[in-house]
Amino acid sequence: MDFAFDARTEDLRARLEAFLTSYVYPAEPVAEEQRAALASPWDTPPVVAELKAEARRQGLWNLFLPDAEYGAGLTNLQYAPLAELTGRSPQLAPTALNCAAPDTGNMEVLAQFGDAEQRKRWLEPLLAGEIRSAFAMTEPEVASSDATNIETRIERDGDAYVINGRKWYISGAMNPQCAVFIVMGKTDPDGPDLRRQQSMVLVPRDTPGLTVRRAMRVYGYEDHYHGGHAEVVFEDVRVPVGNLIGEEGGGFGIAQARLGPGRIHHCMRLIGMAERAIELMCRRAVSRTAFGKPLAGQGVVQEWIADARVAVEQLRLLVLKTAWLMDTVGNKGAHTEIQAIKIATPRTVVDILDKAVQLHGAGGVSQDFPLAELWAAARTLRLADGPDEVHQRSLARRELRRYR
Repeated sequence: MDFAFDARTEDLRARLEAFLTSYVYPAEPVAEEQRAALASPWDTPPVVAELKAEARRQGLWNLFLPDAEYGAGLTNLQYAPLAELTGRSPQLAPTALNCAAPDTGNMEVLAQFGDAEQRKRWLEPLLAGEIRSAFAMTEPEVASSDATNIETRIERDGDAYVINGRKWYISGAMNPQCAVFIVMGKTDPDGPDLRRQQSMVLVPRDTPGLTVRRAMRVYGYEDHYHGGHAEVVFEDVRVPVGNLIGEEGGGFGIAQARLGPGRIHHCMRLIGMAERAIELMCRRAVSRTAFGKPLAGQGVVQEWIADARVAVEQLRLLVLKTAWLMDTVGNKGAHTEIQAIKIATPRTVVDILDKAVQLHGAGGVSQDFPLAELWAAARTLRLADGPDEVHQRSLARRELRRYR
């Protein structure tokens, strides 16, 4: 395994660092000021459009998509340090580069499983950043950590599918630019194979019967930059059979294909969050005095910073190994490592952010620093794309299988 950055990665990394320094970081307070003046809290601050135009001009666009026909054609190993950098400003940087969830996963689904008409109608405007999208899988009435539990029905009626169900925490659904939902439901609820009961269909936002009922908060935050998270109700929603993605019964497999890259992308960005937290910790430690000496001279603070650096280096190596395996043996071959990073990274980064909050005192929980919002985002990722316990269960079973 060689994790040295190749020439293309080094070039993109340098350009992205410069873009963050010159454009993204200065735009963070501007975006907050502009948001206060918006007619709707879900409208996008004008500075975001400026960032997107500049990123596109600089060739920092759709870096996440490995398919060179549609995206940058980067491997996971090449994309890893770039995604890490965007994690330093997770509210603005991924969106500016058109590399923000849930659009990234939805574009991957359409590129891999969509037909020509679906790619023309939905993938192309998503790639151009002209629209946004949402992925509707999680439901409030069942334990969605087991995706076979979902109850939303997708029933064939002649040349249409009729959808009935209730979803929540549907990322991106509050954004006025969200034009389409990828909806997962059961087309064969009584089928013998639990993993062949589900299908995915494309549902335009303006379809009658689709109601975005309310915004869901995450630790009190509305997560505007992701387009919010919504409760969505489908009542006799009819879409053409041509809106089916792939084949009937293929929804669970498509979801797994979508979540694999999504999990490593989240972990890449989490490392960037941790790096920013360490930077803020160090700046705070050398600028503040308590009990007669700088915080940087306090032994407990030194331990926090040292432990954070060790933890980040360990996580980065594990994520790079996972990326390398995904590139060389495929997602299935990297299954153990994908689960390992999904368990370790959010848990560890939450702890680092917690120490950074503690070091900042009252400022750490305020809106004057990004730490509280970063903590909420990182803590949420212990649930998103499968909670820790599900991955631990699966990983333990794989380990034990060798001894039985």
